Amino acid sequence: MFTPEVNADILVRMEESTIAGFAIIIICLLVAMTVHEFMHAYVGYMLGDETARSEGRISLNPLKHIDPLTTILLPAFTWVFLKVLVLAAKPVPFNPRNVRYGEYGAALIALAGPLANLVLAVSASMLLHVVPLDSFGGALLDIFRRLNVALFVFNLIPIPPLDGSRVLYAFAPQPVQDFMEKIEPYGFLIIIALVLLGGLGGIVGNINTSILNILP
Repeated sequence: MFTPEVNADILVRMEESTIAGFAIIIICLLVAMTVHEFMHAYVGYMLGDETARSEGRISLNPLKHIDPLTTILLPAFTWVFLKVLVLAAKPVPFNPRNVRYGEYGAALIALAGPLANLVLAVSASMLLHVVPLDSFGGALLDIFRRLNVALFVFNLIPIPPLDGSRVLYAFAPQPVQDFMEKIEPYGFLIIIALVLLGGLGGIVGNINTSILNILP
């Protein structure tokens, strides 16, 4: 899972200090990231692949899904120098040869993570019907649902190694699959460049807003 940029402006939604707001965003991201990766691993196991299970990835322990470089050093760098948080969890491994339904099984594994974030966003939105938005709990739930919607949308962008690329790959014609395989080694750099240059901000932001507006 790759997270979208998290702008420092979201911190003003918290009534506490900026440090407290920052800490809450980190906690929300860790929860969202952990559930996302857990679902990748669990669905892979349910589809017949033991790889993630053998590596202890069917777990709700955040430490199992943290990569020192992309989950710790990368966000520290982007926050200090760019005032945005950009991070990625440790990818959940799977063996395509062991997964039932071939490319479609791989697509189901990929979809499981973003769909988990959507479920979390819906759950937080429903809780906001009983928790006042202007309370500390309401502000926390609002940030949590916004982050999960952002993760749902961002991870479905069809650029390798984002989850959306595996979904597209399963249904794309051969020329498109060949092109995706060629750019996959550079996908991580392409994504970071697009995020930092703002190339995805407008489109992704509009989709995020549309989804937030229709949440229960």
